[in-house]
Amino acid sequence: MTDNKPGGVQTDVRQLIRGHLTSFSPAERRVADVVLAGSLELLETSVTELAERANTSAASVVRMCTSIGLRGFQELKTRLAIEHVPAAHFDAGAVGDGAELAVRILRDFASALKDTAAVLDVGSVSGVVGELLTARRIHFAAVGTSAMIASDCAFRLSTLGLNVLFVADVHAQHIQARMLGRGDVLFAISHTGSTFETLAAARAAKSAGASVMALTSFTRSPLTELCDHTIIAGSAETRVRVEAVTSRLVHLAVLDALYIMLKQQLPDADRHLRAASEVLAEHRF
Repeated sequence: MTDNKPGGVQTDVRQLIRGHLTSFSPAERRVADVVLAGSLELLETSVTELAERANTSAASVVRMCTSIGLRGFQELKTRLAIEHVPAAHFDAGAVGDGAELAVRILRDFASALKDTAAVLDVGSVSGVVGELLTARRIHFAAVGTSAMIASDCAFRLSTLGLNVLFVADVHAQHIQARMLGRGDVLFAISHTGSTFETLAAARAAKSAGASVMALTSFTRSPLTELCDHTIIAGSAETRVRVEAVTSRLVHLAVLDALYIMLKQQLPDADRHLRAASEVLAEHRF
């Protein structure tokens, strides 16, 4: 990182932007001006929306971020949140302690699932299911908290007899994506839709001729612009939290629904499930 002070202390991200103003291109300068003039509303803004406000492209937003030593737009949002949102406000509404707080959090989860069920685009879900049913190979791309969800889903789909792969290493994800082709599917999972590594894998798969689909929380993002099919499922936490918490649960529930829909439509699913169950039973202690 280029913004570290001596002793490992990081420079305030807005101060960092001001220090680079003279080195930005005109497009990057417009992005910087929007960030500096904006408030914490940027935390609920997608990279596409910020690009529109700066009258430029999403690529220019990312270049501005990398010019100051960040990995991309998501890291910019994370730094802004950490540096400018009081710790007590990160989980606004989570008031109380002990059991009271636990109950409130569980109610937030329940509310998020109910809201998702009310607005979920059934056509998008059906489109994803149709692609998965006919795919020659299915590769997942995800990092961070989304990687655990992708790993779980890949395992469960493989028990239905589908040809599914998920590798945790992001470099391996990119390499595998480049080896896909027509008839294959790259399934990306990303809360923000702007995660650098996941986008790289999606672009590689698209260039190779594979179909790209995604599960994400934002309607407009660089990832949704790449996709043939997209499932949008998020929660109100995108306004106040840095990491996906409630949305992670929502994404897991949506993938469970996909699993059940696929199981109902795959003629040999039960046979494959029995075989998987026998293997797992052999390895139980």
